[in-house]
Amino acid sequence: MRIVLDTNVLIAAFASRGLCAEVFEICVENHSIILSDYILAEVREKLDQKVRLPRPHIKEIISYLKAMAEIVEPAPLAAGVCRGSDDLNIIGTAVSGGAELLVTGDGDLLILKEFMGVNIVTPRGFWERLRAV
Repeated sequence: MRIVLDTNVLIAAFASRGLCAEVFEICVENHSIILSDYILAEVREKLDQKVRLPRPHIKEIISYLKAMAEIVEPAPLAAGVCRGSDDLNIIGTAVSGGAELLVTGDGDLLILKEFMGVNIVTPRGFWERLRAV
């Protein structure tokens, strides 16, 4: 399955052990992860400013993500698609990358549930979907 992991999911995966880390590991092992330079820039910024990881460690994480994910350019979308203008690039990444799922904790994205064939789910919703198969 082709999956976009939103910035908040990636930050949680690298900042602590928990559901997001497990979701990330499952995606690495069994699925194709789709990211964009926009998402990578957000991850870099949040790991630096919020999590306060050392910059060499952040550089390793970004290099790892670039190596294991398919990097696409977000599809341009109309401003009214979602409530947050920053979220346009996240959805645009999913659309451009032909993703089947967008995994996020962002309520502004989750309220959409689906956009242009991309199902939008929480990390818990993704986990439950896997268990149901």
